[in-house]
Amino acid sequence: MREYGRIKVSRDGSVETLTLSNPEKRNAIGPRMTNELLWALEDARGASEVRTIVLTGEGKAFCAGGDFAEMTSGLGESPLPHKGDYADLLLALAKTDKPVVARVNGHAMGGGLGLVAASTFAVATTEARLGTPEIDVGLFPMMIMAILARHVPRRRLLEMMLMGEKLDAAEAARLGLVSRAVPAAELDAEVKKITDAVASKSPITVALGLRAFAAQEDLELERALPLLRDRLAECLATDDAREGLMAFLQKRQPRWTGK
Repeated sequence: MREYGRIKVSRDGSVETLTLSNPEKRNAIGPRMTNELLWALEDARGASEVRTIVLTGEGKAFCAGGDFAEMTSGLGESPLPHKGDYADLLLALAKTDKPVVARVNGHAMGGGLGLVAASTFAVATTEARLGTPEIDVGLFPMMIMAILARHVPRRRLLEMMLMGEKLDAAEAARLGLVSRAVPAAELDAEVKKITDAVASKSPITVALGLRAFAAQEDLELERALPLLRDRLAECLATDDAREGLMAFLQKRQPRWTGK
């Protein structure tokens, strides 16, 4: 186990939970938390027993945004070797081959909203607000713009960023920034539905599917389809694909091996 100062890591069965832990600053994210999350994500991806990664916040907030004091002072550097910056973290989340579920237990602003948008799934409590308030302090949500543009229509996104909007969770769900919004009492049960569902699938198929999705996402159709044809052949060559097809024909539950 690594020693962390800005996050907490726990495992329950096939679920690895990464908790943003800077509660006195409502889990604001700075260089140290970013670096620790990159290490924790790498460890979770490398653990065969981990099927899903849950990302959440300690206390009442998910993440209040950037820790500007730490970012400008250079303080709070992680004792862990440097793995990357916030842009690297967004890429790691967006391109992971294990599903990441953002458990949005409270407000997610700025950089925190970027983490939510980059995750595979996002479930928010109806009490949460999600927004881009950077413009109100003379900044602009540059780093998260590309991730948000994958979910929010152009005109609506520009309005959000230029107005510094803070959306309620229901509106965030309508825009696709979160998968669903549920009462706080139902948050854990809703997250568990997702993690249980993923755990019932073939791990190699999930990994191949997520890798293929990331590879084709920015390609034009003429390049995406040949790539996906090759990825389908790769998937069909797995033991789990053969097992799944045989189980279907034999009308039984498949027994996955992850190979």
